[in-house]
Parts: sequence; structure tokens; C-alpha cells
Amino acid sequence: MSADDGTADDGIGDDGTEAGGTPAAGGQDPRAPDPTRAPAPDAAPAPDAAPAPDATPAPDAASAPDALPAPDTPLPSAPATGLAALSLPFRVVGALALAAVLVLTGLHLSFLFLHVAPANTVSTRQAKAVNAWIYPEFEQNWKLFAPNPIQQNTTVQARATGLHADGTSFLTGWYDLSARDGAALHGEPLPSHTRQNVLRRAWDLYASSHDDDGRPVGTRGELSAAYLTRLATQRLERAGAGGRGAELTRIRVRARFTPVPPPPWSGEKLAGRPAYRTLDWAEAHR
Repeated sequence: MSADDGTADDGIGDDGTEAGGTPAAGGQDPRAPDPTRAPAPDAAPAPDAAPAPDATPAPDAASAPDALPAPDTPLPSAPATGLAALSLPFRVVGALALAAVLVLTGLHLSFLFLHVAPANTVSTRQAKAVNAWIYPEFEQNWKLFAPNPIQQNTTVQARATGLHADGTSFLTGWYDLSARDGAALHGEPLPSHTRQNVLRRAWDLYASSHDDDGRPVGTRGELSAAYLTRLATQRLERAGAGGRGAELTRIRVRARFTPVPPPPWSGEKLAGRPAYRTLDWAEAHR
């Protein structure tokens, strides 16, 4: 280069370094940052990034007190009760027993309806079956509402013949069966209505189905006589008639009728002494 251009080729390059890349003495590398200058705003170090919200570990679902089962998890079923709690054979037996009770209840209500209903075609055709079912245990009676209620006390008495345990025969005295029933009910807080009336109703059924000579009238005659004899046999056996080991063979029943005394203000006269109606001997029924 000529001296006219005012520069000398002193071996220093345009970028302030000597030849070979060494910085010139007393010079500064233009690529180095200036220590007197503040760093650029975007040169500040970035703060640590906050963890993402979903980076927090989820609590254990089993440890949460109100944890709910997943929607597809089946809930525990309630324990079975009633017939469902039984095994199959017992369920079949229970169902059959329930069906039998329902059928028997319906049959009883049907017969009872035909018995108390006015005479009709069905009750006339089925009179024998209805009477066999109703009499004597389920007979209906309306004397409580009659204009002339019962004005006498009726007691049923019985005696028996039979054999002792050693084979000898015996004849008992009269047992007042009605009085024994009354004594058994005396003092009971909840006396049995059946126990109070079974003997009286048995006698009323017999009296209404037999004439004064003891001949049966209608289809209920023999049935009512057998029923009354069976009741008397059972009561005498309970009373120990004939002693231990005795066997009753024949039964005789009678009824005692005692008029109810009229009130003092009525002016009625009391009838005579008690009256009796004694039946013939009959075979003991159990």
C-alpha cells in the first residue's frame, strides 16, 4: 500500500488483532462484552419454572376417608331375607306350605259364606259338603240378638262304665262337666271362650237335631250325637274316671236345666226344680 492513504500496514487487522489472531497490545476484543454496560433485560437468568399443577402426586385413594368406588365397581348386595335366604329345597317346601294355607283359608271362607248366606243353587247342591265342614265346630249362632234370650242355665253331665286295670268292671257316678270347666276358668285373666261354650253348644246341636225320643232329625243327627259322646269321653278320661289304667267302654250323657232367677222388680214366679234330659248309653268315642 502507498503512503498516500495515511495508513500503514503495521500487521494489525481491522478487527484489532495482530496477525495470527492474537489481540493487539493495549487493544480490546470487540467481541468481548463490555463490563461497563448493564446486561440486557433478556439476558437476565430465567427463574426456575414452577412445577406443573398436575405434577403434584395424587393422594392414595384408599387412604381418603370419603373415597368412593369407581363407577364400574359393583356395590355389595344386601343379605337375602325370608324365603330367599333358604336353600332351594326349603324354599320349595315353604312355598308349598304357604300355598296349602292359602287354599285351606279360601276353602274355609267359601264354606262359611255358603253356610250363612241365604239358600241358593250352590249351597243347596253342596249342602252335604258344607254341613260336614261347618258342623259342629264352626256352627254360627245368632241367639245373642234374639228377642227372647236364653233364660235358663244348661249344664252337661256324664257317667261311664268300663274296665279297671285288673279287668274288673266299674260304673262311675255323674260328673258335672260344665262345673269342672267353670272351675278351671275361675281366676283366669284371659279365659277361653271355646272352653266356656263348647259343651253347651254341643248339647244345643244335639237337641236341635233330635226329637224328644232321641231319634235323629235331618242329616246332622248322627254327627251331633257322636260329637257329644266324644267330648264326654275325653272329659271323663281327663278327670280320671275309673282310676289309673281304666278303660271307658260306654258313656251316658244328660243335661240339667236350671231356670235363671228373675229380677225382684219383675214380679215373675220362679219355675220349679231343675229338669233333666238323660240320653241312652252310647259307645265311647275318642
